[in-house]
Amino acid sequence: MLFVTHNVPRFAGDAAGSFVLRLAVALQSAGATVDVIAPAAAGLAPEATLEGVRVQRVRYAAESRMTLAYTGNMAEQVTSSWSGKLALLGMLHALRRAVRARIDAAKRSGAPYDVVHAHWWFPSALALWRLRRSGDPPLVITMHGSDVRLAQHITPVHPVMRAVLGEAALCTAVSGWLAETARRIAPDASIAVSPMPVDAEHFAPPPDMPAVVRSGVLFVGRLNAQKGLADLLDAMASAALSARSTTPDGTPTVLHVVGDGPDGVALKARASALGLADRVRWYGALPQHALIPLYQGARLLAVPSREEGLGLVAVEAQLCGTPVVAYADGGLLDVVRADHGGTLIPVGDIQALGAGIARILADTDSADTLGMQARQDMLARFSPDAVADRYLTHYRQVVR
Repeated sequence: MLFVTHNVPRFAGDAAGSFVLRLAVALQSAGATVDVIAPAAAGLAPEATLEGVRVQRVRYAAESRMTLAYTGNMAEQVTSSWSGKLALLGMLHALRRAVRARIDAAKRSGAPYDVVHAHWWFPSALALWRLRRSGDPPLVITMHGSDVRLAQHITPVHPVMRAVLGEAALCTAVSGWLAETARRIAPDASIAVSPMPVDAEHFAPPPDMPAVVRSGVLFVGRLNAQKGLADLLDAMASAALSARSTTPDGTPTVLHVVGDGPDGVALKARASALGLADRVRWYGALPQHALIPLYQGARLLAVPSREEGLGLVAVEAQLCGTPVVAYADGGLLDVVRADHGGTLIPVGDIQALGAGIARILADTDSADTLGMQARQDMLARFSPDAVADRYLTHYRQVVR
């Protein structure tokens, strides 16, 4: 099968689109063959093999302008400049041409693709609109979150999304909330809920877990309004968490922030204004392997996101046995479950967010129990083998 995506790891350990590569690897372990077509970027070779999966990188602009993919800021670049808009048009054209060439070459070789799987309806599936010819493999489109949020808030995009999804034999969404949101825009689309896999081998509790002393609150995500770090900073300064007694040794609770984004400067200023300058550690963006010890060492992960497509960091943390406190919104409702060790907070309720965090910090034994309950739930639903099996079932369905 052929994957088409704007986001897949650029190198071993890269977090960008890691779940796309993980699905490809799991499918190949189950006996399938997966090729990937993705946009190029400065410094990347046109062909590469990652964990046994062949990846083709397609040039779409001058070297210095191929910046749309892999960094999570495509929308900002496209809306803020004409050069971004022109680069997007170049990306759509280049992906379209490369996919057409690859499908035709596979047919001539006598080993045609069974399925073309586009990840994100925008931009990947949009690039394939009206590309399919008689005898081409069926199209599957997976929506991951940012693509649906884009359409949700820009009404003129709705007919475009409906047209693109209408060409798919099957659409999937990584959470129930995301599927329902997409159905409101495209009611005729066939949409199944199928999450992406998570690396359950490496995201695990530390081997010496009984001896590990977990401490602090962890945040992992883009520094923008949607991810909600501003709310978390306010909660850290609230009455529930401002007392020194929130940690066993009487020291202030430390917030560890991993990520970068357009609001970074403003958020650091907010932390200082709230008197939290000495209680926040700023790490910037980190490769995926560097997140594992942070998950393992944190007492909890806070995810105050709105309209989260799935909440992958919540899955990763819970696989590490780390309990999660999250807003009851979006795909987080699928991932953080109160009956499986999670804590859900009404969206925007700063006092409740602070109180929920304080409760877990105050009772370490209970926190460990919650974390292990959550881990078992994640293993059952997000392991690569389980997810690959579901997608193979989808592929067989559309081929029939």
